[in-house]
Amino acid sequence: MIGRSIAAVWKIEQPRLITSLARLLRDVPLAEDLTQEALLAALEHWPASGIPEKPGAWLMATAKRKALDHLRRGKMLARKHAQLAHELEQDEQTMPDLDSALDDDIGDEMLRLIFTACHPRLPRDARAALALRMICGLTTAEISRAFLVPEATVAQRITRAKRTLSDAGLAYETPRGPELSERLPSVLEVIYLIFNEGYTAARGDDWLRPELCNEALRMGRALIAIRPREAEPHGLLALMELNASRAAARTDAAGDPILIPDQDRSLWDRIAIRRGVQALARAEELGGAGGFYALQAAIIACHARAGKYADNDWARTASLYGHLMALRPSPIIELNRAVAIGMAQGPAAALAIVDGLRDAPALKSYHLLYSVRGDLLEKLGRREEARAEFHTAAGLAANRREREMLERRAAAICD
Repeated sequence: MIGRSIAAVWKIEQPRLITSLARLLRDVPLAEDLTQEALLAALEHWPASGIPEKPGAWLMATAKRKALDHLRRGKMLARKHAQLAHELEQDEQTMPDLDSALDDDIGDEMLRLIFTACHPRLPRDARAALALRMICGLTTAEISRAFLVPEATVAQRITRAKRTLSDAGLAYETPRGPELSERLPSVLEVIYLIFNEGYTAARGDDWLRPELCNEALRMGRALIAIRPREAEPHGLLALMELNASRAAARTDAAGDPILIPDQDRSLWDRIAIRRGVQALARAEELGGAGGFYALQAAIIACHARAGKYADNDWARTASLYGHLMALRPSPIIELNRAVAIGMAQGPAAALAIVDGLRDAPALKSYHLLYSVRGDLLEKLGRREEARAEFHTAAGLAANRREREMLERRAAAICD
């Protein structure tokens, strides 16, 4: 029990600890190492003493003392180290209410650290991976699923990025002007992937992780405050608001998934839909109608405007997916386009597209490829093949809720 409690506390506090320590030390990899040391100290002391009343404050105080020890061991020959040590010593003497302090600045500090991790000196494919792992706390397995690449590849990218950050001594700062615009696409990608992991969890027992969705929404709104005349932040916020509007309808009382065709649309949050539509309109006003996030938001807006799943404007949805494919070719986007074509033109037309994706390397272990194919085969009356596809999809799904849903679909065909 205590182990699970510590894990829960750590999941919440880890990004906050890294964020605040990185601000003090100007060294992101060192901040991560020190937070790990603080966790080890908690695992050593808390089983005997119990979890403190303010666990975040305890962890932060422990990490700061370890940072001070680290600087002292290095003899602090550099003026920078001496100044940092002085700041930490003062901090240790006064020791304010660290929980309150963390809560006060977590928004700005989290975003600042993500901007740091997305430094243009890092390879683009490493920026988001580093931020998601070290700052946002996602596992390498969750990140590999987001990028559809092997876990070993993700781990290698993160290791190299941390080494680059440490060796180059990159500044811990929120860039301004042209520098901010240069990093903005990678920051948007990080927020987008955080939201996606919260919206449909890659692993674990819960299909939804609302805390990640809420954090992504918060950062999306903060970005708009920073760059109000950039179209893509508005497009991303529209996409997240429109998707989040369906949260209450996406699971039943037991926490099992309910797919969009079967959702009770009276549970959709009309206020969130209104916010999403307004953000999409703002993106379009700024000339961003053809942006990556605005196009996706426009697709979700089609669902939001339809009274029933079958009433959706499927021809427009398929067309929007076509624009997305032209902008950023991806087998997942093509898979989604196939679903829309299946609704607009029939399952046979969609199956021809899906069958053309079966050899795509990125989709070999992607369970939704087999799930979509199973659904199309079932509609075509090819029940035995459909059941086999759902079984395959279930075997590949890492999330327990999703796996059980797919197994139920296979069993229903069998019956």
